[in-house]
Amino acid sequence: MKKQRLYIISLDAFGSQDLAYAKELPNFKRLLARSAQVREVETVYPSLTYMAHTSIVTGVYPNKHGIINNTLLQPKRESPDWHWYAKDINVPTLFDIAAENGYQIASLLWPVTGGSKAIKWNFTEIFPNRPWKTQLGVSLWSSSPKYIFDLNNKYGKLRKGIQQPELDHFITASMVDTIETKNPDLFAVHLVDLDSMRHEFGVNTPETQAAIQRMDDHLGQMIAAMERMEIFEETVIAILGDHYQLDVHTVIRLNQVFKEQGWLTVNSKNQITNWQVIAKGADGACYIYTQSDVDLVQIKSVLSAYSAEIDFIYTSKEAKEMGADEKCSFLIEAKAGYYFESGLDGPLFEKVSDNPKLHKGTHGFSPKKANYATTLFISGPGINSEARLEHARLVDEGPTFLHALGLSYPQSTDGHVLTELFQAETSLDN
Repeated sequence: MKKQRLYIISLDAFGSQDLAYAKELPNFKRLLARSAQVREVETVYPSLTYMAHTSIVTGVYPNKHGIINNTLLQPKRESPDWHWYAKDINVPTLFDIAAENGYQIASLLWPVTGGSKAIKWNFTEIFPNRPWKTQLGVSLWSSSPKYIFDLNNKYGKLRKGIQQPELDHFITASMVDTIETKNPDLFAVHLVDLDSMRHEFGVNTPETQAAIQRMDDHLGQMIAAMERMEIFEETVIAILGDHYQLDVHTVIRLNQVFKEQGWLTVNSKNQITNWQVIAKGADGACYIYTQSDVDLVQIKSVLSAYSAEIDFIYTSKEAKEMGADEKCSFLIEAKAGYYFESGLDGPLFEKVSDNPKLHKGTHGFSPKKANYATTLFISGPGINSEARLEHARLVDEGPTFLHALGLSYPQSTDGHVLTELFQAETSLDN
């Protein structure tokens, strides 16, 4: 079987709202002009990075692939572990299927790929969250050691740990190097600068506009490397976002409420030691978990007292229907301007303007929120560059990307192939 080269470039927190500005920049403009486009792509719920990226590569919602939050529920730990490792995913991924079909795969910071057996050249997104760990140590453990050792030797001076925009400068240099020295059949790259700037400064600010300009430069460097390798025209290139962000003004720490109710206890350091009811934040949304015979009606009554800050209180059944974790007792949605934190490091409500560590923009919100869609544009062999779709879902992307390779998932998926994006002679029935 002839292998079709595929690049998937994830621009974290890039949304449909960004297209108007991006299309005026040279490299975005060039790619958009040759691409089929889906203007609005509906993300997953809660709309967090690790959940979204796993849905992209599996074609199913979080409650099926198993990544139901960025981090694990570890209330006794100050810094909980993230879902860094591919073993946490319950279903085959696009990477698994491509590898089984002989594809050589490279990945730079694609979430939930640690320890992946499918990815030949893997630089995992991971960071040291214990005092005895180092960045190099956790990266070597979870990634392809020689690959990341060589990249760090060549380009490590570009980065400052995980700080942005330096990290994306490092990743772009690593992407160019990988194109020119490895020439992978499938390449997945995750750029995070824009997401970081929106968290720190807000959604539409000079800093976020500058991040989109840097994004354009990163794409230009990718294109130039592909042209040097004479593979630009023969590669399917998918540029996508995982979620958007919304401006926020106040953080909510619901575990302060549960502490007052006697549903959780803390030690002298204000660390949770035991709980019957606990809030697990997902930024714009929040899971409520219970592990006792606490009256759910009573919990809902307590939560309902905060109707000025909470938009919706969903049941476990409703959470499952939306693709979220049905093991929760409730899933709650913040009103516009609010978001949730899991910890107790601060009061129940705190203005973000009073604490520089708090987000000014964030995600996690329901994909049904207005002006909250992400986007997709895809070009290359077999793609109809004139195709325009107004709406699709994040779970449609994996099946569509595999279709571009002439492959498909062995399992049923929540998403479907966006056949409208392909030239007629390559389209298949769903």
